[in-house]
Amino acid sequence: MHFAKGAVPEDYLAYVRRKYFWILGGLLLLFFMFIYSISVGEVEIPLYKVMQTLLGQKPVTKWDVGVRSIIWNIRLPQALAAIVAGAGLSVAGVVMQSILRNPLGSPFTLGISNAGAFGAAVSVVVLGTGKIQSTVADPIMINNPYLTTIVAFFFCLLATGIILLISRIRASSPEVMVLAGVALSSLFTAGTMFLQYFADDTQLAAVVFWTFGDVGRVNWLELKIMTCVVLFATIFFIINRWDYNAIDAGDETAKGLGINVERVRLVGMVIAALVSAVIVSFLGVIGFVGLVCPHMARRVIGDDQRYLIPGSTLLGGILLLASDTAARLIVSPYVLPVSILTAFMGAPIFIYLLLRGYKR
Repeated sequence: MHFAKGAVPEDYLAYVRRKYFWILGGLLLLFFMFIYSISVGEVEIPLYKVMQTLLGQKPVTKWDVGVRSIIWNIRLPQALAAIVAGAGLSVAGVVMQSILRNPLGSPFTLGISNAGAFGAAVSVVVLGTGKIQSTVADPIMINNPYLTTIVAFFFCLLATGIILLISRIRASSPEVMVLAGVALSSLFTAGTMFLQYFADDTQLAAVVFWTFGDVGRVNWLELKIMTCVVLFATIFFIINRWDYNAIDAGDETAKGLGINVERVRLVGMVIAALVSAVIVSFLGVIGFVGLVCPHMARRVIGDDQRYLIPGSTLLGGILLLASDTAARLIVSPYVLPVSILTAFMGAPIFIYLLLRGYKR
């Protein structure tokens, strides 16, 4: 079969259209989930009232004033934090799986999240960044989130360095990488427990409170920082999508195409660690999102990083937003930390992937 010069095969055009269809469908689903998430909770807010408030309509009654306060001060930053954190963890996971050629790689399974948790515990206990407030709604806080982020980032980089060293071992298998991640997770968890044992009541409360991953604790400034980091990382990963496609085919193939595999791997892991560190230090440990979402996206989008990276990012935001919404409704009026739901969801899927013997 011959094609005219410059013509594109119809099968390829249909292939591309399907990818865009799924991504566009995901955007619409995320939008409706976003509006619904803001509307539900202990105080039910009609969907049209949510839209009116977000579009800037001025409140008329006292009830409108209360609704505006609930949306802008509580539910809107919480919903946006869920989207940003889910997108960041998911894009970090898909890139780690690609550059390590490890289908079970993610910030959580490779021990990076627990390393960040240990760093945050060091910041709270040793550097004194946790304190108790007089407010009932938020009695415990991290009074220096920037220092906490720096310390968490340092330990995330430490875990990343160990993973990179292991990945350089000849013929290291995905199973070896996962076991190394389990060992790192155990090591940093033991370190966190050690610090908790010697902490006073205030420090212990701050560490335990922080460990429960929860998107409801974020403020607007922290949300802006998270958004900037995740946006920068996502754009960087999309720009380097062809390098990741080449590495998926094997290191030798990538080197034959002129790609500096070691540099791409190092920079990619460092940026993924930065994303994980920022999210972990502000929200606590939220597990399995970075593992589950890339595999779910692969089922409908495929392995092409041109579509897999944005698709995984979008799916991560949808999944964590849906989990956070469910966490607010399951035992209402009490609110569960979203990390509990992601752990319940992610653990069975993780076991399934191990038993199935995922084949690239």
